[in-house]
Amino acid sequence: MRRRARLATALGVIGAGALAVSSCTASDVLTPRVDVGTQTSSVGPQPRGLARLASPSAMMSVGYPRLQRPFAEPGAQMPASETDCRRQLRRLGVTFRDLAPINDGGACRIDWPVQVSGLPGSIEMKPAATLSCDMALAFATWTRKELTPSARWRYLSGVKTIHQGSSYSCRNIRRSGGVASEHSKGNALDVMRIELRNGRDIDVRKPGWFAFRERGLLNNVRAGGCQYFTTVLGPGYDADHADHFHFDIKNRRNGYVACR
Repeated sequence: MRRRARLATALGVIGAGALAVSSCTASDVLTPRVDVGTQTSSVGPQPRGLARLASPSAMMSVGYPRLQRPFAEPGAQMPASETDCRRQLRRLGVTFRDLAPINDGGACRIDWPVQVSGLPGSIEMKPAATLSCDMALAFATWTRKELTPSARWRYLSGVKTIHQGSSYSCRNIRRSGGVASEHSKGNALDVMRIELRNGRDIDVRKPGWFAFRERGLLNNVRAGGCQYFTTVLGPGYDADHADHFHFDIKNRRNGYVACR
């Protein structure tokens, strides 16, 4: 009787263990029960040139849920990244001043805006452009390394004035279904014409067939812009950009650069 009781007990233990194993599948072991949230951020771009340094704070959120940034309150301490950006502007010889935070609702905001009135080489910006510091730095570097050398090569002249048509502007991209323009973040600038020191005034609109030097200059600065910005659009792209160059540092996934 004792042997039968021990055997029954042993069989009961084995049966219970088998039942436990059968109810615990591989998916139960490997799949976490905790809800870690849905990833909402996109992979930040890996653009070439200076644009790789633009918006470093955006790069910090790669792979994690994007949190709403608190708006910079008046009197708040400037982040180190913004301080460093301004240091680089001064090193380049950019004339600028800090503006109060801009918040026009929705995506229309710049926490630490600057107003740029002069660029490297004593080039005037008319009218003064309201931009994020990252965009100001990208544009100033492009001006120094691409536009100025191209003007000297093609026309044996320096650049006197860059005439811009739009910097910060609270608006959506036309025909986009409500997508905010990079202008609404201070991350875009439209260039209408370029005035040289020799008196030549270069309209950005598509030049005629026999305007070889003008065509060469515009082609050079347009292609060179792709090293500093994530978007370069101009005449020939569409009707909305027929009379100006559009430059911006839009944050795109997978390093995509729109250079057209």
